[in-house]
Amino acid sequence: MIAVACDHGGYALKGRIIELLTERNIPFADEGCGGERVDYPEYAGKVCRGIADGTYDRGILICGTGLGMSIAANKYPGIRATLCADCFSAQMAREHNDANVLCLGGRTLGPELAAKITQTWLDTPFSGAESHSRRIAMIAELDR
Repeated sequence: MIAVACDHGGYALKGRIIELLTERNIPFADEGCGGERVDYPEYAGKVCRGIADGTYDRGILICGTGLGMSIAANKYPGIRATLCADCFSAQMAREHNDANVLCLGGRTLGPELAAKITQTWLDTPFSGAESHSRRIAMIAELDR
């Protein structure tokens, strides 16, 4: 299951991402916000704690630029959050880094580009290559 959350700067784009997940019959949980002014670290935490405890497989976080969400998300052990503004980065985030959180900028991306980035991220599997697995293990060591 995919968890989706945003702050007020990402609220409009969250609607398009939820629409995409619904169209593709991908199970998701909306962890907020409802458009009110909020602090993004709180919403990053909801998603990341859910990934850590196994409630969610992956997450999508949206704030004004995606920067704050990515910084906050990467403070949680086991989270590999990547800010993506193009499809190639989204592909590489999954294929090489096994990114489990996609961060998007609600004020920096149009809804259709964001949907294409999200589709790419959702559809790209981790390569499983030894070199990439080794590097992910090295990153996991940093969490300890």
